Amino acid sequence: MAYLSGKTAIVTGAAQGLGRAFAERLADEGAAVAICDIRPDVVAVGESIAARGGGVLSGVFNIARRAACEGFVADTAARFGGIDILINNAAVWRSTPVTDPWEKALEDFDAVIDVNVRAVMMMSRLVAPHMIVRGGGDIVNISTDYVLPKRREGVNAPDTDLYNASKWALNGLTDAGAQALAPHNIRVNALAMGPTDTEMLRALFKPGGKLAHLGGPDGPPAEILATFMDPADIAQLLVDLLKDGRTGENIGVWAGYPIELGPRKRWDVRMRERADFTGQPLRDFGPPPWTDAPEPVEHLAVGKPTNA
Repeated sequence: MAYLSGKTAIVTGAAQGLGRAFAERLADEGAAVAICDIRPDVVAVGESIAARGGGVLSGVFNIARRAACEGFVADTAARFGGIDILINNAAVWRSTPVTDPWEKALEDFDAVIDVNVRAVMMMSRLVAPHMIVRGGGDIVNISTDYVLPKRREGVNAPDTDLYNASKWALNGLTDAGAQALAPHNIRVNALAMGPTDTEMLRALFKPGGKLAHLGGPDGPPAEILATFMDPADIAQLLVDLLKDGRTGENIGVWAGYPIELGPRKRWDVRMRERADFTGQPLRDFGPPPWTDAPEPVEHLAVGKPTNA
């Protein structure tokens, strides 16, 4: 029997890229999938999954709209008898320099926050009662390596303040959600990823995109494309996470590094990584003697020379 046989998963933003990879992999693992996107292409993705024998429900709507989210969650529960997994994948990116005209800044704020934060909040709260009835579940928020220490250039660029803020907001939803839902056996985690081969990233290299000077009509050149992570590998990581059972963590996924869960993090560093990636806690314990510290603290200064 497939690992997710009898389970139902919702994947937002599933018309292409990561969302499609997540939906297809969850279906391959035996889950019935409810997929949605503002792009009509999501219907064809659903048809492809159904042709392989998977149970599927497809919806075309704006994930930032309350009534649409309410209806889709209700339809999913009615169609498949419950909800076990939610993948909050839908997101938008816009270039938003702080020197933008006022009206554009307000429009961009609404567009980015409505999809990247408000929709995550709505979908998570809507599915939680269904998961409680089922005795547990998993919510996975798709974040970015922007919220973790740098391992590449281009992170937190000056024109990404709103996108960056929206992904930092996911830290709060992930951390608090994990704590609040733990008594119900519902796990809440985030995948914080670097550059992955998606249409949203490719578009930056096409004419009119932020990185058009590095690309062309077809997007990034082969040498840049080769540095992107494969959505199928991230989908495998998602399945590994569902099997693992941890909660309240940002799982860092960096291009050029192994795509793996790694050890479970200590309670005080679940949502972040040390700048030196040692996995040790990074906390402000106050003045010595640090009698409440959970472990020796002489190594806690980031960037401290090893011979100091």
